[in-house]
Amino acid sequence: MSEQYKNAGVDLEAGYESVERIKKHISATHRLGVMGNIGSFGGLFDLSALNYKNPVLVSGTDGVGTKLKLAFMMDKHDTIGQDVVAMCVNDVLAQGAQPLLFLDYIAVGKNHPEKIEAIVKGVSDGCVLANCALVGGETAEMPDMYEEDEYDVAGFTVGVVEKDQIIDGSKTKAGDVVIGLASSGVHSNGFSLVRKLIFKDHDLDLSKTYEGLSKPLGETLLTPTRIYVKAVSEVMKKIDVHGVAHITGGGFHENMPRCLNKGLGIEIEKGTWEVLEIFHFLQKLGNIEEDEMYHVFNMGIGMILVVDENDVDAALSILKDMGEKAFVIGEVTSQEGISFK
Repeated sequence: MSEQYKNAGVDLEAGYESVERIKKHISATHRLGVMGNIGSFGGLFDLSALNYKNPVLVSGTDGVGTKLKLAFMMDKHDTIGQDVVAMCVNDVLAQGAQPLLFLDYIAVGKNHPEKIEAIVKGVSDGCVLANCALVGGETAEMPDMYEEDEYDVAGFTVGVVEKDQIIDGSKTKAGDVVIGLASSGVHSNGFSLVRKLIFKDHDLDLSKTYEGLSKPLGETLLTPTRIYVKAVSEVMKKIDVHGVAHITGGGFHENMPRCLNKGLGIEIEKGTWEVLEIFHFLQKLGNIEEDEMYHVFNMGIGMILVVDENDVDAALSILKDMGEKAFVIGEVTSQEGISFK
């Protein structure tokens, strides 16, 4: 044990304890293809075990953003890991890929092993929901870079898809139907605006249940991002999905056009799904124009699927059987951009 290093702010023994604490959570994510054990210099995955003919690897990386600030304030760290997994795996899913492996990076001001375990437990929970193996990661203790009770977390995933099954929007056409999958809440985008509204503008109490909310504000906002991998994968097995968009930063206007052919757009029919109470609350709190809400937040729709009109009923049936709330929310048009009716 290095006393000099400890005096400089880095506790190696705490690091070793953190590794021991997280091993059981990592083992819970094991899946076909994983090779070796945690602790090697690199995570190994045997792609040949999956019998793909023409595999294409699809990778994604992301973080949680300033939602972390709420986790610090509430001293609740066991769900933020699911957020970072969701942000990555939902992205590669949008290309038709099945997530295979995940790595996390946690940078802390001070290594508190019980806190590291809580974060990694959330990562593990997310990986299980995505059928994705946690094959490695890094925990860096960085005094002077972060406050003692603060941290940052980021993730990286690799998925695989058969080359002829990549979803890139090239099959989308006017008349296709847009199916929306319900979000669980704000997910992990727009929190800089959220924090401005609740702290700087109104100084609200995270432990309080305000009018219009069914749960305390902090608990509502920390609801982890929904992971759509298993349900959407079942749809992809049985239906030719033309396009998929993960509704993240930029809301409807930024993300929906990304899954379409050039020259196409989407007309959304309002009232076809439930806009969650948190969005009504935030809109009223900030006196925000409705159009701006759709530019920033997911508004209750975390992912869309674009399918042929003849496949709508089958897709909705599969999603329902997989436990998803899904709605027909619009259609593809020959007019670029997102419009509402």
